[in-house]
Amino acid sequence: MIISRQKPLDKLLSGLKGYNKIFLIGCGECATTCKSGGEEEIFKMKKDLEKAGKIITGFCIPSAPCVAAKLKTELAKNLKTLRQSEAVLVLACGLGVQSFKDNDRIGLAVFPACDTIFGAVMDAQGNFFEKCSMCAECVLDETAGICPITLCPKGLLNGPCGGMNKGKCEVDNERDCAWVLIYKELEKNKKLESLKEIRGPKDFKKSMKPHKLTMK
Repeated sequence: MIISRQKPLDKLLSGLKGYNKIFLIGCGECATTCKSGGEEEIFKMKKDLEKAGKIITGFCIPSAPCVAAKLKTELAKNLKTLRQSEAVLVLACGLGVQSFKDNDRIGLAVFPACDTIFGAVMDAQGNFFEKCSMCAECVLDETAGICPITLCPKGLLNGPCGGMNKGKCEVDNERDCAWVLIYKELEKNKKLESLKEIRGPKDFKKSMKPHKLTMK
């Protein structure tokens, strides 16, 4: 799940200065779930922009705008309206914005309505928690399924730092130290012996951007 939040309206209007006919694109998955780009947010954005003097030519909410096939299906349905537009405002994460840019054959100006914050898991209560840094070199098999790269502010790979105090992180004393959590989990599974293994530094070449995965 990619978590995003809407930019302030005044910032959006500043970016859209000079463009009057706006087409809106939402997201039926992540942005709908975290309430930054679903149907409700699209309608509110339409109302706010029209109040500011903009003309909303139309909107669509692809189930996943980051997937070209799903986005292109919706764009094809709205081709006539898109041709009457001057700019597109995308209420989705940065992937959705760039997906539209890659698949736009009209040459419209494209603007992000949201800031992309983090990748997250969602609990049963609907809260979002960042759990993975997408570092391209997973260590969860060695750390009892708890990611020290993400949950430790320093990304330490070989145990807690000297600032850990009574199981809490020195950066935020309300936060449990990731390595204390890892220790307790390994202890429960009778795998504490693995903590004696020294982990070398990560190979940061693996996390060089941009990545590409070619499907053959």
